[in-house]
Amino acid sequence: MASTRDIKRRKASVTSTGQITKAMKLVSTVKLQKAKSRAEEAKPYFSNLYQTITSMLARSDQDVKEKYRSGNPEGKTAVIVITSNRGLAGGYNQNVIKLVTEAKLDPKNTWIYALGRKGAEGLAKKGFEIKKDLSDVINAPLYSDAMAISKELMASYEAGEIKEIKVAFTIFRNTVSHIPTMLRLLPTDEFVDDGDVDLLMNFEPSPDEALARIMPKYVTGEIFGAIMESVASENGARMQAMDNATNNAEEMVSKLELAYNRARQGAITQELTEIIAGANAIN
Repeated sequence: MASTRDIKRRKASVTSTGQITKAMKLVSTVKLQKAKSRAEEAKPYFSNLYQTITSMLARSDQDVKEKYRSGNPEGKTAVIVITSNRGLAGGYNQNVIKLVTEAKLDPKNTWIYALGRKGAEGLAKKGFEIKKDLSDVINAPLYSDAMAISKELMASYEAGEIKEIKVAFTIFRNTVSHIPTMLRLLPTDEFVDDGDVDLLMNFEPSPDEALARIMPKYVTGEIFGAIMESVASENGARMQAMDNATNNAEEMVSKLELAYNRARQGAITQELTEIIAGANAIN
């Protein structure tokens, strides 16, 4: 049985850990409110953008469709992987890594654009090539960051270096529900069918010129929306993880308190027994 001194030290250590996790929970709660607000503001644009673009392409002529329906089959698959730079967020990071590794992607023909060190480290261990580490972006993401990523990917796509662009991120539903998702941005082969697909859309200026301006904005918007969803999910997951850790620490402190009282009582009883035994021996 552990001594009262050992139990007291353990209790002090667990109490200190509980105070830290409680503080981290409060910090994550504040960050979650800000991230949740930004995600909700971006969600309508983010959610409807893909639907709108695919609807436009469905009503375009065949030449325009083919440009964005198929990439170079010999090119790489580019995956934007959005995780966090820190741990202590439950299964948030690991769920995204698992999503990518189980997507039946060939590591030799896949380029990873990592937004978050945890994703970069985890996928590098799985044999994936980290084409670009953009971990600093996730600390304070801006629309201009998404625009820079989009510009680089679109240039590679149009040059035939990559055959498709995907983004692996986490959708924020609520504080306890975060859904790992992989979205294919290009080629857009999942056209919308609302009964009027046969009705062609007229473009002004030409379809090529119009879509050349629209598609980068579409990719940028989808990437930025994914980042906002992921940041909210990360803080929600960390808040939940720290809440669980705090509850576990409080429960452990209660058990240690009970063990301490029992050990102390046992020590007192042992001391009284020795005193009585000594007195009896003298008599």
